[in-house]
Amino acid sequence: MLCWGSSASGQLGIGASEASVFEPRSCCMFDGRGLKEVACGSHHSLFLLHDGSVYASGSNSCGQLGHDKGGWRPELVGALDAQKIAGVSCGQAHSLVVNEQGQVFAWGAGEGGQLGLGAAEEAVRVPRLIKKLCEHRISQVMCGKQHCIALSKDGQLFVWGENSSGQLGLGKGEPSTLSPQPLRSLCGIPLAQISAGGDHSFALSLSGAVFGWGKNSAGQLGLNDEQDRAVPCHIKFLRSQKVVYISCGEEHTAALTKEGGLFTFGNGSRGQLGHDSTRNEPLPRRVMELMGTEVSQIACGRHHTLAFVPSTGLVYAFGCNTQGQLGTGLRGNAKSPLPVRNIQPLCIGNTHTSILFQTIWRLISTCCFHSDDGHFKTNPKVPGIDFNAVRLLFETLMKPAFARLLEQVCALRYVVEMYKSIVVFLLTGGKALLMPVFLESYTSAALRLLEKLHKVNLKVHRVEYNHFYIPDISRLVDIQEDYLKWFLHSCDNPNLISQGSVTLCAYPFILNAQAKTTVLQTDAELQMQMAVSGANLHNVFMLLTMEPLLARNPFLVLHVRRNLLVSDALRELTVYNDVDLKKPLKVIFDGEEAVDAGGVTKEFFLLLLKELMDPIYGMFTQYSESNLLWFSDKCFVEHNWFHLIGIICGLAIYNSTVVDLHFPLVLYKKLLNVSPTLDDLKELSPTEGRSLQQLLEYEGDVEETFCLNFAVSLGTESIQYVFSDSVQEQYSAFSSGFLKVCGGEILSLFQPSELMAMVVGNNNYNWEEMEKNASYKGEFSASHPTVKMFWEVFHEFPLEKKKQFLLFLTGSDRIPIHGMASLRIVIQSTAAEEHYLPVAHTCYNMLDMPCYQTKETLRHRLTQAVEQYEGFSLV
Repeated sequence: MLCWGSSASGQLGIGASEASVFEPRSCCMFDGRGLKEVACGSHHSLFLLHDGSVYASGSNSCGQLGHDKGGWRPELVGALDAQKIAGVSCGQAHSLVVNEQGQVFAWGAGEGGQLGLGAAEEAVRVPRLIKKLCEHRISQVMCGKQHCIALSKDGQLFVWGENSSGQLGLGKGEPSTLSPQPLRSLCGIPLAQISAGGDHSFALSLSGAVFGWGKNSAGQLGLNDEQDRAVPCHIKFLRSQKVVYISCGEEHTAALTKEGGLFTFGNGSRGQLGHDSTRNEPLPRRVMELMGTEVSQIACGRHHTLAFVPSTGLVYAFGCNTQGQLGTGLRGNAKSPLPVRNIQPLCIGNTHTSILFQTIWRLISTCCFHSDDGHFKTNPKVPGIDFNAVRLLFETLMKPAFARLLEQVCALRYVVEMYKSIVVFLLTGGKALLMPVFLESYTSAALRLLEKLHKVNLKVHRVEYNHFYIPDISRLVDIQEDYLKWFLHSCDNPNLISQGSVTLCAYPFILNAQAKTTVLQTDAELQMQMAVSGANLHNVFMLLTMEPLLARNPFLVLHVRRNLLVSDALRELTVYNDVDLKKPLKVIFDGEEAVDAGGVTKEFFLLLLKELMDPIYGMFTQYSESNLLWFSDKCFVEHNWFHLIGIICGLAIYNSTVVDLHFPLVLYKKLLNVSPTLDDLKELSPTEGRSLQQLLEYEGDVEETFCLNFAVSLGTESIQYVFSDSVQEQYSAFSSGFLKVCGGEILSLFQPSELMAMVVGNNNYNWEEMEKNASYKGEFSASHPTVKMFWEVFHEFPLEKKKQFLLFLTGSDRIPIHGMASLRIVIQSTAAEEHYLPVAHTCYNMLDMPCYQTKETLRHRLTQAVEQYEGFSLV
């Protein structure tokens, strides 16, 4: 190892106490030990060996060496003994390393948050793990003066530390951060390399696109001005140069091209740009002195630059030389490249930079980039990717014989995340950057690739289906409008929509439960409007033909008696046809005055299903171990009762009402034509399911051991018998009723678990969330004494009593699929005296409550009210 420059703090590791070394000097410390990489800070250095051990020398004023020994010679950083380190980087007075598992360790000065440990500490003297990055496998780390950037293997960029000049790229006005934050503006762009300067940062993509951000006071971003940038900006001047490596100094930057050209820009006051001048350069400018040579490696110091020319084996240096950092043996600064003295010709590929380039080019070739440099100069017409190779790759991965290959050669989770981020970018920023025809084309291509990944995942089961969800999809697009476009397209109405229009409903695997619920509600509203319009049109025609007695009701109205609920519901529903079932539902309980605005319907479903599930009818078998119900194979009631339950479940979904049904997931699987599995049997009857699994897994002679004539197919046959053969007629009647209301294309968008959540809601109660979302009317407010007493009493209730209150107020003790956040209750003051009970308006989730003066009175009256909730009257 050869070293030169300032040695005032021992940072060269040569042991001597010289202030400066003006010519390269050999450091024998690592002779024969395999030195892999060296990183230099302001006054300290890190040395990485091939065995993964790290040594440090130089100033230790802030603990940046990671050990408590003297800094004149490199000493082992003992705290990293258990780690095999793969990369090192130094800042002004802090250090970063990344191990082979992609974990990052930091130590040294931390007052600006540059250690990423979540707290600002003046000095951390022992390497600490950055826990926030543990979920990601980091491949590169770079330190600026007081900020850091890290690149993960899946292409995500993380930043932390000082942000006074926008060097983190998080946006205008964003503060400094103490822990790593994702740089979302570069999401979806495949990055090859990162670099950090004093207060500016750079990232290089695989296609040669260069992005810079941060301080720009000397033009070090290459944007032809001196204005700081708080977000990454594309350096357009370099886009046609095939850049393969970027290096940053304190206020200048150097870019190396594939052909060996060297471009520099930024502060040139000490000659560090190599243009034979001390002028600043706001645009990248080629170093003409090296024009006839091919540079293969570059490195920037604080105010100087080095370049290696393999054809001659010489290292050229230019810039500041006050401490001998150019190694030319001279004392003054150099404005043009000069050869470093006493360096023998070097063998190409012996340094870590060469190894890095080889790795990058291998990565490019495996990612289906063109091998003829077509991936450079990418634009909307030249994607730089061989799409035929990509298409062939996905078609191959979809074949069963190659499905396992996906597990070995790529992390499906990361690929899915990448394409999801591309879709998000196109849906947000794409409109401003691309012409509509290109936007449609790119969005469609990204969605089709995600669709192929989803099909592969269905075979290999590498990630959960909800990993394909785009969480903010409802915010990014108008789901209702998208569904209407999809609906018209499915109805073969090309005249009503544009030919190339992309609809997200055609790719349901990216829609989360909230988006799908919106789609279902939109479909229900559309069908209801069509049914109501049809009835109104018929009525107009009847009036014109003087036949008013044949007018049709635009609503589906059910007249029922509480004591004969089942028979009345059966009678009422049998007289309506399929079109009538699509109308908005109104329920009238005989002898009760209430007008149904939703609350009466909720109670109707609750009471009817509670009675239909009663064991006296024998329609369902209850499994005591799981407390779940399944169709009884020894049922003597007519099959139209099962048909009625199916209609009721369909109407509940159709009218956005949650009902409490204790059916297992397999019911919803069957409704979506998904075959039952052994897991479904274990859910319904755990003991029976486990026993069958053990029998199937038994490796001995089943017939001899258990006296059973057993075939492997018996497992499948048992599941088929329980869930299909034994209850075929009952299930068929139920499904025909359900699909009569909720059938069609819309159902195909759902996963079984999502459909189940639509029917029964969930029981993930968060009572504090309900209190936070509550609103108040009349005299009441969150600070009103009666309101405060109410919430104290409510939170003291046991769980069952709280559920009973929910039932009293909303008509159901279950909560909607979106959770408590979507359940908004209203508490309204009344002028009634204290002996009156609170009154619930279930249609509006509203509670009318007198201004009770004592907590005990409120508790007594509220308890009375929730225990006597059945029945409706006008208040």
